[in-house]
Amino acid sequence: MTNNILVTGGAGYIGSHVVEILVKKNKNIFIVDNLSTGYKKLINKKAKFFKCNILDTKKLREIIIKNNIDSIIHLAANLIIGEGEKQPKKYFKNNVKGTESILNSIKDTKVKNFLFSSTAAVYKDGMYRVTENSPIKPKSVYGKTKLRAENLIKSKCKKLRINYGILRYFNIVGASPSGRYGLINISDHLFKNFSTQIIKKNPVLKIYGTNYDTKDGSCIRDFIHVSDIAEIHEKVLNKIDKSKKSTVLNCGYNQGISVKQVANEFKKQAHKNIKILEVKKRAGDLGKIIASNNRLQKFISWKPKYKKLSLMVKSSINWEKKLKSF
Repeated sequence: MTNNILVTGGAGYIGSHVVEILVKKNKNIFIVDNLSTGYKKLINKKAKFFKCNILDTKKLREIIIKNNIDSIIHLAANLIIGEGEKQPKKYFKNNVKGTESILNSIKDTKVKNFLFSSTAAVYKDGMYRVTENSPIKPKSVYGKTKLRAENLIKSKCKKLRINYGILRYFNIVGASPSGRYGLINISDHLFKNFSTQIIKKNPVLKIYGTNYDTKDGSCIRDFIHVSDIAEIHEKVLNKIDKSKKSTVLNCGYNQGISVKQVANEFKKQAHKNIKILEVKKRAGDLGKIIASNNRLQKFISWKPKYKKLSLMVKSSINWEKKLKSF
């Protein structure tokens, strides 16, 4: 049984949702976050919080031993594709060296499970539906650092006889139905950008690139609601703990939605006049990619709850409105 779980990046967007679900399952949760991109207001009051950088191996080890940690969910990372292209050293340090530091801190401890948030950005560009065995060839610095981290986890966990789960996220959107957790920082995030625009007086929705080889010319993505992702973590952690099996899993809906479709749904839900602006494509963006999630569904017999685009858009807009009054 997993009881004492350490979540790195637990004060962040995805981390706060994962913690919310684990707390509901009566787990003892410990959060490590340096609050560089996390927020105090996203820290769950039922979790124990440590302000700590994941590069501080000694402090991490102390926390792990003192609190009898048996499982680690490692979410702390830099993850903005555009920023990674400009600051490769920062991304290597936090995403690769940071992961190495955590792995070094768990030697000779009670940790027996390790869950890692990876990304669809590790796959080769140009493939539409990817399985976990599709060719790996990251295009972006971010994707390259996540792949390096994956490989470190595989080799180190094997040596330490620790079960691991590598979760390759597709595009995460939305906010918690409880209204407590959502995306705060403005980043390179489509639903966030659209939501912040929607509540303005004269909204402009920007679409980067409309000459991709897709049905309507805009990028196609597999968007997955953050609450579904959080539930996947809880279920996969239980499964690797019970089965003692390690695995790599795509986390998506196996459905492709274009950026234009998303813009139109936002327009529909906003009930006001909205300008949609088409601008040139950005470096590092993949044209189209969706997840084959067969392996995930077999592994945890999972049924998504928030798969509808209208639901994803609604929850993003509601969160944005709430944030204004935070």
